[in-house]
Amino acid sequence: MQEASQPIQYGNLEGHGAELLPMGPYGSYGSGDPEGQPKNIGFNDDSIRRGFIRKVYLILMAQLVATFGAVSIFVFNDNVKMYALQNGWVFWLALLLMVATLLGLVCSESLRRQTPQNFIFLGGFTVAQSLLLGVSACRFASTEVLMAVGITAAVCLALTLFAMQTKYDFTMMGGLLITLLVILLIFGLVAVFVGGSMLITLIYASASALLFSMYLIYDTQLMMGGRHRYSISPEEYIFAALNLYLDIINIFLDILVIIGGSDN
Repeated sequence: MQEASQPIQYGNLEGHGAELLPMGPYGSYGSGDPEGQPKNIGFNDDSIRRGFIRKVYLILMAQLVATFGAVSIFVFNDNVKMYALQNGWVFWLALLLMVATLLGLVCSESLRRQTPQNFIFLGGFTVAQSLLLGVSACRFASTEVLMAVGITAAVCLALTLFAMQTKYDFTMMGGLLITLLVILLIFGLVAVFVGGSMLITLIYASASALLFSMYLIYDTQLMMGGRHRYSISPEEYIFAALNLYLDIINIFLDILVIIGGSDN
């Protein structure tokens, strides 16, 4: 039996560091098997792939419902909005919880794959991210938030359909996307310390929205497997959902900043 090539691993600042399986030829199973039975591994089995994708999207949907439900409370409930704006500890506590749970999920492969610890950490991260997003959305008008939600939904749906239908393989662009992400982070840090104008903010948000749109296509194709060169391991359903969730949240924040900056 011919051996498959070794799994490739990528890592970036967004958290993409899970095991990736090369989708090239794996060797002919059955000819060297003592029982003579064909075997399937990874995404070679369509039933495994379909179950994996279904599980990822169910987890992602639950995350998004919880997150935007929390955002709506912060935006439309004046008491909650004023409390969040007047009590900075809510923001810092949520930020601390988000960083702790994110580091746990990114750095520990066994944690991501062990139930129910993986769901507990992902739930904690989602709650913290929802609070942070809610506090951030308080600074925008409700119409701006609703418009950003609608545009984000349309953009993400279009990008997901494109990722599923296109013949272009974005899974080989991991190195390029990491490079662009580092450049974007450096640009953002320089703008913060130098003191950027509204124009700089809009440029940064536009570039970030474009980059995370590419990441959404990249992560979707990694999850799909199939004809793509690389694929995320079927055991990494928590990590796949986390990556897609972060892509969508970043796109939403960037669109919200663009709409808010344009209106003001």
